Amino acid sequence: MLELFSIFTKGGIVLFYFQGACTQVLTSTSAVNEAVKGILVEGSSSAVHNYKNLSIQLKLDNEFELVFAVVVQKMLQLSYLDKLLDSIHLEFRDRYKNELRDGSLWINGCDFNTEFASILSNIENEHRVAKKAPRVMKQFTESKKFEKTAVANKALFEQDKSVASTAARLATAVMGTTGLAAAEKQEQEKKQSDIELARENLRKKMAAKKNGKKGAATTAAAVEAEPKEKGKKGKKGKAAREWEMGGTSTEGLDRSAPVEATNMNLKDESYLKGTMSGELAGFGDDDDDDDVVTDNSKTSSSGGGMFSFLKNINLSTQQTITSEQLQPVLDKLKEHLTSKNVAAEISYQLCDSLESTLVGKSYSSFTGLSSTVKNALSETLTKILSPKRRVNVLRDVVDAKARGKPYVITFCGVNGVGKSTNLAKVCFWLLDNGYRVLVVGGDTFRAGAVEQLRTHVVRLANMYNEDMVQLYERGYGKDPAGLAFEAIKYAKDRCFDVVLVDTAGRMQDNEPLMRALSKLVALNKPDLTLFVGEALVGNEAVDQLVKFNQALIDNNVSAEAGTKSIIDGILLTKFDCIDDKVGAAISMTYITGQPIVFVGTGQQYPDLRALNVKSVVGALLR
Repeated sequence: MLELFSIFTKGGIVLFYFQGACTQVLTSTSAVNEAVKGILVEGSSSAVHNYKNLSIQLKLDNEFELVFAVVVQKMLQLSYLDKLLDSIHLEFRDRYKNELRDGSLWINGCDFNTEFASILSNIENEHRVAKKAPRVMKQFTESKKFEKTAVANKALFEQDKSVASTAARLATAVMGTTGLAAAEKQEQEKKQSDIELARENLRKKMAAKKNGKKGAATTAAAVEAEPKEKGKKGKKGKAAREWEMGGTSTEGLDRSAPVEATNMNLKDESYLKGTMSGELAGFGDDDDDDDVVTDNSKTSSSGGGMFSFLKNINLSTQQTITSEQLQPVLDKLKEHLTSKNVAAEISYQLCDSLESTLVGKSYSSFTGLSSTVKNALSETLTKILSPKRRVNVLRDVVDAKARGKPYVITFCGVNGVGKSTNLAKVCFWLLDNGYRVLVVGGDTFRAGAVEQLRTHVVRLANMYNEDMVQLYERGYGKDPAGLAFEAIKYAKDRCFDVVLVDTAGRMQDNEPLMRALSKLVALNKPDLTLFVGEALVGNEAVDQLVKFNQALIDNNVSAEAGTKSIIDGILLTKFDCIDDKVGAAISMTYITGQPIVFVGTGQQYPDLRALNVKSVVGALLR
């Protein structure tokens, strides 16, 4: 039933292989290579990988740097693969551990065919017998759900009582009946004295409260007895709040004036020009990394740091780390990552990946373990946040301009995350680098969306000139896909360099609106589709991004089979409001594998940054 079973080193030396029903040797070999790439190179936490019609399951031995791989047909769904891998792993280690330590196995090879055939035959026979046996229904008391019920809690309480009674019998045997009775009497007297003290404090509070009410009543009666002065003004009402920018004139509320006439009321913002030329600065570049390291070292030395609980692990020289020793570390790490706004599911997967990396390795001291755990976690987080492909907008704009077409960016996301505001920031950045920008009012649903973009365009045109930035809109109720198509054609005819398409905010579960967005993306094929999300959310970020991306794939008829993502990048807003709770960046990047292109850090036009991976990882480990 097995296609292929192989034992090889992480360096690629094959020690043993078995070909069962393997009819496609090259396909099986490619499948193993893809699985090794996923778990060793890309750091995937999953031990099961799929390749075409094959399923590959891997098991790592970090102590001897070995990889055990089994390949089966995906349709078979064999349930004994874990047991087979564990049995082969233990048998191979026990037989060749000396050769693995001195390295002679790489030269002399091994003869493991007999043992492998015996283990495989035994496990397959057990599987056949278990499959033929009648299936026994699982009792409710054996499930995890039972552990949360009142009956289970009562059982635990009875167990605690039995433990307490056993401890009492042991105390009686050690102290004797007389000594135990004296101890119980002393404890009872202490409880009685505590009760009397509590009662006395309660009586004093009640007496003080009663005296306070009498005093208040006397004061009120004296006030009523005073004669009221004639002509005295009545009680003053609540004063109206005076707003700083308030006034009585309604002239500023009239928005029917032409756009050109409003330029006279704009303040001079020309001082912002030139502040964002070139590539964007990374968020947190100004932080002193040395101070962060110093703070971490102080925290860990005082016993309050995230890794301070490692002091409780007693490690002798060259002891191998096991799952049991790492479990308290991983439990604490899951809580820490969740407190930093990392989605719960993502934090569990990260800890599983970290465990598979560390189990089986040896350390000479506590300092080595602490340092290695931190370094392993830092490398994992850095690998996740480092983009597999770099999105360089300025370079791509130059390439599109050389091909005689505008570079199109579409902004999409849920309601209220700041799509229009951050679109204006990106527009300001592009203008500061000398590109002509056409802003498209594609949000034809929300009242005031077009007016909001018009205000931004007027302000930006006031800083530069009207020829550099324009707004393309056709009011409300129009089809956004057709509107964007017309705008791109308009931009190409008038030699605009970049087209920024705004879209209406929509929830990820709103199927009609998601179909409309998919139509816009499929029809216009933007060069960059940005998902705009908040940095404030935790688990909700995963749900939003997964359903948003899947809805775009499902409703996009032009999407090729096997397409994993239509979203090309992420724009994280409100990044200045989260302090060190930067987990949303990890969650979104881990789910899609797409880079975080922009980070919004304020409400002004220059408040746009690139993601500083080192700063984010430092904040997560802080």
